[in-house]
Amino acid sequence: MNFKSFLVLILLICFSPKSIAQAKKSRDQVQIFYYGWYGNPAVDGKYYHWNHDILPHWNNPKWNNLGNYKGADDIGANFYPELGNYSSNDPGIIRQHMKMIKESGVGVVVLSWLGKDPFVDKSITAYLDIADQFGLKIAFHIEPFYKNITELRDQLSYLVKTYSHHHAFYRKDGKPLYYIYDSYKISPEEWSKLLSVHGEKTVRNTELDGLYIGLWVEKEHGSFFEKSNFDGFYTYFASEGFVFGSTVSNWTYLSQYAKDHHLMFIPCVGPGYSDTRIRPWNESNFKSRENGIYYEKMFNAAAKIHPDFIGITSFNEWHEGTQIEPAVPKKTGSFKYEDYGKDSWMYIKETKRLTDQFLKGQ
Repeated sequence: MNFKSFLVLILLICFSPKSIAQAKKSRDQVQIFYYGWYGNPAVDGKYYHWNHDILPHWNNPKWNNLGNYKGADDIGANFYPELGNYSSNDPGIIRQHMKMIKESGVGVVVLSWLGKDPFVDKSITAYLDIADQFGLKIAFHIEPFYKNITELRDQLSYLVKTYSHHHAFYRKDGKPLYYIYDSYKISPEEWSKLLSVHGEKTVRNTELDGLYIGLWVEKEHGSFFEKSNFDGFYTYFASEGFVFGSTVSNWTYLSQYAKDHHLMFIPCVGPGYSDTRIRPWNESNFKSRENGIYYEKMFNAAAKIHPDFIGITSFNEWHEGTQIEPAVPKKTGSFKYEDYGKDSWMYIKETKRLTDQFLKGQ
C-alpha cells in the first residue's frame, strides 16, 4: 500500500459515521443538579437546611405553623445521608462529593445559585477548584432570588466577572449554560428584553451571552418559549406525572417542539420522590424508588428521544428525596428514615450504568 492509499484509508476510518458519533460522545451530556446550602454548627456556627421548616399548605390551614426540624438525628428529609449533617462549605465534603459524582459517570455539576448569597456563594471557588481536579465542570442553576430581569442581569454580571475565567466553568460551544428555575413567573415579553438580540437589556453578543434554559412546567408554556427567546428548556421535576413537563409520555411532543423551534430540550430524570417530612400534605406526589426500577424507567425514557443532554434531579436534594448521594438506615424516635437497602452507594453505581448506556447509544 502506497502512502496516498494509506492516507485515504486513515481518513475513511476517522470520518466514518461511527467514528463521528463516537467523537460526539461526552460526559458533559449528563448533568446533575447539586445543592450547596447545607450547614452545621462545627463549620458554619449553626445548622442550615438540615433543620428545614415544615412547609404550610397553600390553602389548607390544617397544615400551617407545624414548626421545623432540629438537625442532628432529626432532619428535614425522608432519607438520612451517609455523611451525616455535613456542611456544604467543608472542602473535605466537597471533595468527597466530587469524587462520587466522577464515579457516577456524570460530567457537569449544576450548582444551585442564589445570587450573591453570603452562604452558597462563598464556596463557589472551592467547588470550581475541586471539580477541576476531578475533570468535572460546574454550570449554574439560577434560583428565583431576583425580582426582575434588571436585577438578574446585574447578578449575572457578578457571576461572570467573578467565576467565568475558571477552567471548570462549564461552556457548550464557547457559551455558558444557565438553567433558570421558575422562569415562567416572569412574562415572556420581559424575558425577550434580556434574551432577544435587539432587546433593550440584551445579553446577546455581550460577556453575559450564554445558553439560557427555561423551565417547562405546563403544556401551555409552549407559547412562553415562542416569545421569550430562551435557548431551550428543561423539566427538572423527578416526580413523573407531577406536571406536563415531567410526564415522560409527553417527552416526544416536547422533543419535537424543540426541533421545530430550534431549541434545546433537556429531559430530567430522578431516582424517586419523597418529601413528606417537609410537605406532610404531599403524599400524592410520592414516587417509590422500586429498588432502582423507577430510575431506570425514567432514564431510559429520556434516552429514547436522543436528547443532547439529560439532567439528573438530583445529587443531594435531600428535602425532596431525589438524591443519589449515599443514604443509610436510621431511626429517630418513632420515625424510621427510608434507605437504599444493603448498598448505600447503589444510586451512584446505577447512575454510572445508566449514563454509560446512554452515551453508548448516542
